[in-house]
Amino acid sequence: MIRVLPNILIAEHELAFKTARSGGPGGQHVNKTESRVQMRWHVAASPGVPDDVKARFAAAYRNRINEDGEIVIDCDETRSQHRNREICLERLKAMLAAVAKPPKVRKKSKPGKSALARRRKHREAHSAKKAARRKVDY
Repeated sequence: MIRVLPNILIAEHELAFKTARSGGPGGQHVNKTESRVQMRWHVAASPGVPDDVKARFAAAYRNRINEDGEIVIDCDETRSQHRNREICLERLKAMLAAVAKPPKVRKKSKPGKSALARRRKHREAHSAKKAARRKVDY
């Protein structure tokens, strides 16, 4: 089990890892070993993630979720397949942590007295400026 937050858990079997040869740093090493890691996770099918977090995750990362409902995370930053796998997991944890907290509800408020006074003063000055440009009727 991967614990992202106390209320968010992801089972290891939910994550699908695939490896490939990398084009990143490492020279001849990356030409011979499969150090690139691609991780797939089906967002909607995860029982350890609350529904409201799933909805916010799907909304925030809708461009990164494919037609099958999976998010795909790639990493080929290092020469080590194990480190690239850890980086993929860290990225997923960061993405989930970013949407885990519900957005703050905005409380409706009215402008203060001084703000209304400034607005009225500005409108009166603007009106006077326009009035001075009008034709004078003799």
